Amino acid sequence: MYRGGTADDGEELLSRLESLTARARRLAETQRSRVELAVALQRGMLPRELPRTPGVRLAVGYRPATQGLNVGGDWYDVFTLPDGRIGMSVGDVQGHNIAAAAFMGQVRVGLRALASVTAAPGELLGRTNDLLVSLGADLFATCTFALLDPATGTLDCARAGHVPHVWATTDGDSGVDETEGGPPLGVLSGADYPVTRHRLTIGGVFVLLTDGVVEGPALLLDDGLRQVRDLAADAAVAGGDVDALAADVMDRATAVGHEDDAAVLVVGYDGGSRRAHPPEARDREPEG
Repeated sequence: MYRGGTADDGEELLSRLESLTARARRLAETQRSRVELAVALQRGMLPRELPRTPGVRLAVGYRPATQGLNVGGDWYDVFTLPDGRIGMSVGDVQGHNIAAAAFMGQVRVGLRALASVTAAPGELLGRTNDLLVSLGADLFATCTFALLDPATGTLDCARAGHVPHVWATTDGDSGVDETEGGPPLGVLSGADYPVTRHRLTIGGVFVLLTDGVVEGPALLLDDGLRQVRDLAADAAVAGGDVDALAADVMDRATAVGHEDDAAVLVVGYDGGSRRAHPPEARDREPEG
């Protein structure tokens, strides 16, 4: 015949439940603190403001992943070189944790620092890659670096394992740049990074982004890029509102089917009124 438990058994059970609840609460608080730290680390390493250059309009969108510890290392960066040209990078670090966020800062700072030696996109990515390989980092990063001459509208791009960029002109023409790129940064020493040359037209837009915007379980990469291309084409025809376009592209990130970092950088061009630097000061690179 079954006899019920004693009062002591009930108290022991309650004590165990209280202990488990307290432990779960501590783990949740630790996890939340880690996420908050990683997000703060990410945001602290992104530029606080974008440079202002006559004839060039810039807009960005950024959303860190905050599901569990899925905080990664997406970034965007824009900076002006002494000769007046504008360096731009968008990238994504492997992994989703504090280490990925910290590595993102290293890559971004490395690109900026080495740009003082050479801003030619292919050579810059090559030097950054070799630096990361020499450091023996366990992580790698995909990246696009672009160099814009505001005076001429010439924009040179090189990709390191990164998703293609998108462009559109005021006459309704648009496309996705799927020319050859190099391997991700930090993987293979001595890698080459081919350069593609674009000529920005007045009123046109150029979109750099990370895969969190255009790819996921619910959205194939080609479909995501096509959607962004359509948005860019509509924006260019309507007058090239870069802020609205950046917001629209980020809205598309909700359709990828997972919580991932997402970043976008939109460039609008209104035409250069003067030469930013003498011709002989420019890095020479083959057209793409």
